[in-house]
Amino acid sequence: MAQKPSIPKGTRDFSPVEMAKRNYIFGTIKGVYALYGFQQIETPAMENLSTLMGKYGEEGDKLLFKILNSGDFLHGMTADEVANTSTLKLAAKFCEKGLRYDLTVPFARYVVQHREELALPFKRYQIQPVWRADRPQKGRYREFYQCDADVVGSDSLLNEVELMQIVDTVFTRFGVRVCIKINNRKILTGIAEMIGQADKIVDITVTIDKLDKIGLEAVNAELAEDGIPAEAIEKLQPIINLSGTNAEKLATMKEVLKGSEVGLKGVEETEYILSKLTDLNNEIELDLTLARGLNYYTGAIFEVKALDVQIGSITGGGRYDNLTGIFGMPGLSGVGISFGADRIFDVLNQLDLYPKEAVNATQLLFVNFGEAEADFCLQVLKKVRAAGVRAEIYPDAAKMKKQMSYANAKGIPFVAIVGENELAEQKINLKNMTTGEQQMVTAEELVGLFNPKRS
Repeated sequence: MAQKPSIPKGTRDFSPVEMAKRNYIFGTIKGVYALYGFQQIETPAMENLSTLMGKYGEEGDKLLFKILNSGDFLHGMTADEVANTSTLKLAAKFCEKGLRYDLTVPFARYVVQHREELALPFKRYQIQPVWRADRPQKGRYREFYQCDADVVGSDSLLNEVELMQIVDTVFTRFGVRVCIKINNRKILTGIAEMIGQADKIVDITVTIDKLDKIGLEAVNAELAEDGIPAEAIEKLQPIINLSGTNAEKLATMKEVLKGSEVGLKGVEETEYILSKLTDLNNEIELDLTLARGLNYYTGAIFEVKALDVQIGSITGGGRYDNLTGIFGMPGLSGVGISFGADRIFDVLNQLDLYPKEAVNATQLLFVNFGEAEADFCLQVLKKVRAAGVRAEIYPDAAKMKKQMSYANAKGIPFVAIVGENELAEQKINLKNMTTGEQQMVTAEELVGLFNPKRS
């Protein structure tokens, strides 16, 4: 018996209806990016591992999908060497390439490689799949799309302001209520200094970033496991639990961090960004537990949560001053955001927020009664398609019931019927599949019903 086909865990097939929904998501995001002057690029699905490794922290490196070298990847190694070499060292020998983990590091590589061709500041957007060897669960996939926008070559905080406006505009267009959470890695660095654990900043931020997922007690336990003294953990508690308005939180942090120059700089940057974002459609909140575990963030960091659906972050990003330095171009500042298209897909599904016109592909189906009728329908089809109407003809002269079932299955809202009587009058019997109403129209009138400007 043939083996039943399947796909890897953490991946998905998408039906025509689902693809229509995804294209609506991508189209909406692309449209907003273009409004703000961003240009599209693409990079390869696989990068050299030397490009990817060491850019996402130790946890991120473990989630990289590595690609075996083609040909005899064991060439030159004895059986003993293979048996007694660690998995990581073997991977380094067997794999020179890997699937991209995100779009930001490949973008940094692109900027360095094409520096002479770019006018700075360079504003790019990129919508492509990424891969992570993560444990699949609700809202978390091993293959998923990111929709990134980044600005490099400018230190201005107006870039952060505009990126938050983009987030607000996109989710307003989707009709999804969200909370935009903002923090600053400089604030977190200042906090680490004030509790006497400046050298543990990476451990602290990676652990604090898990607060929503594992809870305060587990976070404190993990901090202790990372070697953070109990006294320092105790000092963190009022900061982790800080509440109040954004202004009240900033005022508190100015007092807490008055002995940290870098911490106060983070407060100043956050205060500036928030001062420019007073007229958003969605709420924006200073969240001091937001850490964004990736090592390359150096300034403002963002995360977006849907308010009406239980799901993880649906957008994230931040400022990264040092990323291109690892590729030989130090000092080039950047800031970016990434929309999680797959999670947004799930959110819009749960809230039933897709416009009907975005999901229904074919608008008009022509019934096929035979050769003569089909010839007439083909002439009319040419006219309606020229007017921008999405239309098709059933390919076979099948029974009427079968053709109508096809229209219903595809959610086609209108059916054009041309039988002997209609052919004699050179007209079309147009049926509304929702109301059942029918009317006789000429080809020109048919075009006018769908596209009045072209009639």
